[in-house]
Amino acid sequence: MAVTPHSQSIHDQVPDAKGAVSVRLTPLARGGGAILALTLWWALYVNLAPMAKTLTYSVIGLARGSHLASSVEFFVFEVPKVLMLLVLVVFGVGIVRTFFTPERTRAILAGKRESVGNVLAAGLGIVTPFCSCSAVPLFLGFVQSGVPLGVTFSFLIAAPMINEVAVVLLLGMFGIKVTALYIGTGLLVAIFAGWVIGRLKMERHLEPWVSAMSGSGGTDLEAQSLSWDDRLNAGRDAVREIVGKVWLYVVLGIAVGAGIHGYVPTNALAGLMGKSAWWSVPLAVIMGVPMYSNAAGIVPVVQALLGKGAALGTALAFMMSVIALSLPEMIILRKVLRPKLIGVFIGVVAVGIVFVGYLFNLIM
Repeated sequence: MAVTPHSQSIHDQVPDAKGAVSVRLTPLARGGGAILALTLWWALYVNLAPMAKTLTYSVIGLARGSHLASSVEFFVFEVPKVLMLLVLVVFGVGIVRTFFTPERTRAILAGKRESVGNVLAAGLGIVTPFCSCSAVPLFLGFVQSGVPLGVTFSFLIAAPMINEVAVVLLLGMFGIKVTALYIGTGLLVAIFAGWVIGRLKMERHLEPWVSAMSGSGGTDLEAQSLSWDDRLNAGRDAVREIVGKVWLYVVLGIAVGAGIHGYVPTNALAGLMGKSAWWSVPLAVIMGVPMYSNAAGIVPVVQALLGKGAALGTALAFMMSVIALSLPEMIILRKVLRPKLIGVFIGVVAVGIVFVGYLFNLIM
């Protein structure tokens, strides 16, 4: 009987520490499975629009042109589209994140000059798994590792504002051009705000117990060696964790957006958030600061606002202020920052977002 070469097997049988045998797919099998999954994903994705029309008008039997039909078609098309995009991108980002643990991130940023550090911190903020809820432990870890205050703020601004959920939703709803502009201007806001805070030398406005920690922690790291099976498992875990947490916000946000899309008069929003009103951008930022939502909940609302005549810059300024300057984050940061520094943080970021809003309105 012929023996199949081990290299041609679709899986390897690997004994663990207790002697039990676990099965690991070979790179060839993993690659084939990935190609098949992506093919099926794409076939479903490109047919979502006709499927939504069939469900709305043929299966449910709603009348074309009615407010309800418009809302239902919007909802049944956007929900699977957004969730499919989230699963795909979160899986990929979950793999990327295995290369950027919190300890490794602090080590990369520690000791960097502020100008270089601000750029690097903002870039790392996009791919690292942190949100506004992580503000205090991250802040303390950065201070303990000797990361400059301005660099820390560049990271803390970019991490929630330019997260993978926001990027996926914007890409699916507005396309690559708007998404690229959003990422670029969001990075500029994070870099600019962190640089300004660093130039103001506001370390004295940290709480005393936080200042005492500065530079007290090392950044030595043990080399982390993960197999690709481990990284793929991390991608799957990221899908379960992130999509599992935000799917309800996605559905609720799209439901609100569907209502706006179907029922809100176009002229009403065009007058309030259109390009003709110079005050619309700062008003949108002021309205967004005290609110709280994540990208999954707010981006579908922004899409519906745009469909009813709101200017792109005004709508994006509103979104950025909601997810980058959330009230819960300010409350959490009060544990480590004095009110004056929090006020400067809000003011500098808000000015940057207003600039982005006017820029989008000008060029789009």
